[in-house]
Amino acid sequence: MTRHLPDPASGRRVGGPQTSAAPELIASGFALENEDAPILHRGYNLADMAHVLDLAQRRIIPEHAQRALLKLLLEAHETDAEDFPYDAAFGEPYNSRERFFVDRIGDTAGWLHAGRPRREAARIALRLHLRTQIAHLVREASRFVEETARLSRRHVHTLMADQTYLQKAQPSTFGHYLLSFAQPALRDAHRLLAELAEINASPGGAGCVNGTRLQQDRTALARTLGFDTVIGHTRDAMWRVDDLIAVLAIGTSMVSNQSKLAEDLEIYSSSEFNFVDLHDSYSRSSVLMPQKRNPYALSIVRGASGVLIGRLTGFLAVTKSPSARSDNFIFAYGEVPRALDLTIRVTALMTGVVRTLHVNADNLREELVKGYTQATDLAEHLTQIRHVDYRTAYFVVGDVVRDASRVGLRGLDLTADMLNTAAEGRTGASWGLIDSDLQAVLDPAQIVASRQAVGGAAPEAVERMLETTFADATALAADAAARLSGFAAAELDLLARATAAVNAGVDPAPAHPAPKRGGSL
Repeated sequence: MTRHLPDPASGRRVGGPQTSAAPELIASGFALENEDAPILHRGYNLADMAHVLDLAQRRIIPEHAQRALLKLLLEAHETDAEDFPYDAAFGEPYNSRERFFVDRIGDTAGWLHAGRPRREAARIALRLHLRTQIAHLVREASRFVEETARLSRRHVHTLMADQTYLQKAQPSTFGHYLLSFAQPALRDAHRLLAELAEINASPGGAGCVNGTRLQQDRTALARTLGFDTVIGHTRDAMWRVDDLIAVLAIGTSMVSNQSKLAEDLEIYSSSEFNFVDLHDSYSRSSVLMPQKRNPYALSIVRGASGVLIGRLTGFLAVTKSPSARSDNFIFAYGEVPRALDLTIRVTALMTGVVRTLHVNADNLREELVKGYTQATDLAEHLTQIRHVDYRTAYFVVGDVVRDASRVGLRGLDLTADMLNTAAEGRTGASWGLIDSDLQAVLDPAQIVASRQAVGGAAPEAVERMLETTFADATALAADAAARLSGFAAAELDLLARATAAVNAGVDPAPAHPAPKRGGSL
C-alpha cells in the first residue's frame, strides 16, 4: 500500500515510499524496463562501484559500509545478468538491485543513494555501454570500407555502364562505382567518433537537476569511469537525449548506405543481369525450385535498414515529451543499444558479402557496348568542335540515338554521316563532321580514361582515391582500437581499486589516472 503525506497547502497526497504497484504497471512498465537490465547490468555495477569509491574518497561513507558495498558489487559484477534477481514485481532494475543489496547487507545499502537519484546509475550505465558499441561500430565500418576498397582496386579497369534509374547512363568502371559506397561509410564513421565525444561525457554528480552538495567536484567520478569529461550543465546531464538521437541517426544512415548497395547487388546478381555472383555462404537455396539460389544476406541488410528507420522514428516520437520526464529513457535504455547492435552485425554481414563477391567483368563490358552511354560525351564534344550550344547538340545526338536504336545499331556504330543528317534536320545545315572526329568519344574505354579530375572514373583518379580511402580507414580502425583499449583499462583500474579497498581497506584514490583520449579531465 502506498503511503502518502499531506501537502499543507493543497491537501493533496504527496511523497512517501511506494511499497506496491498495480499488476498492470508491473506487466506493462516494469517488465519492459527489466527486459533491458542485461544491457545495463555491467554498467550499473561499474557506476555503483565508482560512486562508492567517490564517497569514500570524500570521507562521506563509513569504511565498513564502503567495504560491504564494494564486496557485494564485485560479486554482482561477476554474476551474469540472467542470474541476477531482476524482477519486475519489485519495480525497475534499480529497485531489484536495491532489494537484493538490502537483503544482503541491510540499511548499509542505503549509502548508494547518497548524493544521486536512482536514474544516475542508469544514465551512466547507458553511456558506458554505448561508448563501447560506438567504437566497435567504427571498427566494423572501417573493415567495410577496406573490403570495399580492395574489391574496387581489383576492378579499376573493369568497364561497365553506370546506371541511374536502372538505365545505362555513362561509361565507368566497377571499381569507381563500388568505391562510391565507401565514401558515406567513412563520413558516418567520422560522425560516430565526433558523437562519441558527446556520449563519453559523465552525467555523474548531476543530482536530479541542480547537482548535489555531496559532490562539489564531478571530475573525479568521471575520471574513474574513463569518461573524457563531465556534461557541463547538471539538468542537461540528466535529461539530454539529442546525442542519443544523433547516434541512432548515424547508425541508420550507415545501414541505409549498405542497403542501397545491397539492392543494387540483388539486381546485378539476377540472371537477367548476371553482373555479380554472391558467394554460396551468403545465399539460400529454394526448397521448392532447384534452379534458384536467393541472395538472402542482402534481404537481411535491406530489412535492417527499414527496422532502423522505424526505431529512429519511434525514438524521436517519445522524445517530444516535456523536459525532465522519464518517457525518453524508459525506451532509450533498450532501443538505442539494440539499434547499434543491429547496425554492428549488419555492417559485418555486408563486409562479408563484399569480401566474397565475384564480379563478372566480361558481362559488364558486353552490356556496356550494347548501349549508348557515350551519348553525353558525344554531345559535349560537338559543342567543342562545332561551337554549337549544348541544347542543340543534345537534340541532334538524341535524334541519332533514336534512329540507331530502331535499326539495331549500337553507340559504337554511330557515324559522322548520321550526325550530319540529324544536324541538317535540326539546324538546316550539315556540320561537316568526319568519322575521325568521333573516335575518342565513341569508345567507352577512352571516355573513362579522360576522367582524370578529382573523383573521376579514370583508373589513375580511382587509384588516388583508393590511397586516401585506405589511409582513412586505417586511421579510423586505430582510433577505435585505442578507444576500446582506454575503456577497458579504465574498467580494470576501477575493479582493481574496488578489490583493493575490500581486501586491504586501502585509500580508494586511484593509483594512476585512467587512460583517456581527447578529453578535458
